[in-house]
Amino acid sequence: MFEDLSVKLEGVLKKIRGQGKITEKNIDESLREIRRVLFDADVNYKVVKDFLEEVKQKSLGENVLLSITPGQLIVKIINDELIKLLGSENVDINFSNEIPSVILVVGLQGSGKTTFSAKLAKLLKKRGKTPLLAACDIYRPAAIEQLKILGKQADIPVFSIDGERDAIKIAQTAIRHAKNNARDTLIIDTAGRLAIDEEMMNEVRRIKDAVKPAEILFVVDSMTGQDAVNTAKSFHDQLDFNGVVLTKLDGDSRGGAALSIRSVVDKPIKFASVGEKLDQLEAFFPDRMASRILGKGDIVSFVEKAQQEFDQDESAKLQEKLRKNKFDFEDFLAQLKQIKKMGSLSSIVSMLPGAGNALKGKQIDDKVIVKIEAVILSMTSDERSNPRILNGSRRRRIANGSGNSIQEVNRVIRQFEDMQKMMKNFNKSKLFNTMRKMNIPPTLMKNLK
Repeated sequence: MFEDLSVKLEGVLKKIRGQGKITEKNIDESLREIRRVLFDADVNYKVVKDFLEEVKQKSLGENVLLSITPGQLIVKIINDELIKLLGSENVDINFSNEIPSVILVVGLQGSGKTTFSAKLAKLLKKRGKTPLLAACDIYRPAAIEQLKILGKQADIPVFSIDGERDAIKIAQTAIRHAKNNARDTLIIDTAGRLAIDEEMMNEVRRIKDAVKPAEILFVVDSMTGQDAVNTAKSFHDQLDFNGVVLTKLDGDSRGGAALSIRSVVDKPIKFASVGEKLDQLEAFFPDRMASRILGKGDIVSFVEKAQQEFDQDESAKLQEKLRKNKFDFEDFLAQLKQIKKMGSLSSIVSMLPGAGNALKGKQIDDKVIVKIEAVILSMTSDERSNPRILNGSRRRRIANGSGNSIQEVNRVIRQFEDMQKMMKNFNKSKLFNTMRKMNIPPTLMKNLK
């Protein structure tokens, strides 16, 4: 996420921090570099211009010029302005007092509306809501079937009318269905086009007038950069939506859409989709996103995600085993499965400070975990609980059974042995107790080293 942007900005900020004395000349030089970085990231021209003017004005203030560490203060100013650019604060969904609260999901075809609708339903269910999905994309082949499949995966009911070609009628009937079936939230997935056209806009406006949504969310593919901003403006002019959803953010290395869209349409970014799985949807926090962009990581989201996804009972069992120095391959396997719930390794690592520079030019392959799992699953229960018996013939059998080479099997066993040693020392540390209280398994920290 934002790898290119983050690495380039880190380089500029490193120079700024090293400035012992700040003058208008070296501020201008630094801002020229930042301007180039932001343009490379496909950030809107006016957004860049206004952003840099604010940074320059505040950087030339008396407090900065007289400061003992002016470079650090300017970095703080850039961070503060970046947060403001992204929206200053997290904004949640609007819910009406009437039942159901209607959430209208709009955007172009291919932006990820249908998948986002299912993700949002699953997220709201976690929050205690009883959502219903309504399939109102009557044009795209298999759109209704896709929503039904996603709804089944998320254990959320999907309302549709077979053969009906009137999206407004489907939406209105869905409201009655939600009322009759005690569903407090209705999420309507609407049709999109490859480009904005009058027919699509007319239909979405008519649905809006018919269902009177409490919330309209505009979904946009963040990887489309300036096109995303232009599309957002067109939709906003027609619908006056309440918030923006950025999809495919895990594949966006530049960040142009995220940095531009809030300023152009003056509406908050409410959610970010960071993967294909249904639980890979995050509420958007401008301060945390700014921290990631500047290479400082996002430890708050990291801890929250770990606490949400890790099973407390499993963690308690692991802590007990660690105290007795009985960590084995079964525990290793259980922890790997828990880590996978947090999302892709790249999204997890992006939350750690300094990840941009550390991983520059490197690919984080999630198949690494799959390979390790295959090796462990090819072991017998005795081998998992007592790794000392893993002699040469057993390792050859495991290699053949897991589809790996003996060298790869040996590598997994060495990693496990290193982890056992780390766990033994970790058990005695103060950090162990802190992580235990936060419900963060130490295995996770080891895997991200």
